[in-house]
Amino acid sequence: MFLAAENPKLFLELGQRSREGDGGMNMLLYGCLLTIALVGHPAVSGGNEQSHRKAAENLLIVMEVDKSLPQLREQLVESQLKQNPQLASQRDIFQKFFTKYLNWESVKEETITIYTQEFTEPELKKLTEFYQTPVGKKASEKMPKLVFVSGQIGLQKAQANQAELQQMIEEKAGKQGGGG
Repeated sequence: MFLAAENPKLFLELGQRSREGDGGMNMLLYGCLLTIALVGHPAVSGGNEQSHRKAAENLLIVMEVDKSLPQLREQLVESQLKQNPQLASQRDIFQKFFTKYLNWESVKEETITIYTQEFTEPELKKLTEFYQTPVGKKASEKMPKLVFVSGQIGLQKAQANQAELQQMIEEKAGKQGGGG
């Protein structure tokens, strides 16, 4: 792909023409080329996408995300069966389903994308360094369970107070229906 930054003579020539009055189209073209040159230049964009994605993948490997997925699948199965005990005879179906859709190969690319959207390449590299330390390894090992259990606690609190939510909804509906 041609970038104006790779051919400075042509780039400057276009800029000169636009200033000489060759019309608004040249000025627009000059502005577009300048934008492409700046955004596409690795020094401005913070590196290339491939190395950014590789940094994210390295972090995920160091965090052993691929190895933690079986544990997460089992926790999901247990959670589903705990919430719906009548489905206990279907355990093998849940396990087969989650194994099919919650494995490293099926979630890898999207997970890498999420990490590259949330962290810069240098941040990913620093996180990788951290997760290679003993504390980082422990955090990586414990975090999935802690997040899952925390989510379960929140869900249980919400379910335990469901009547209050229903009352709040009914009160608002009553106010809106009564002349609001």
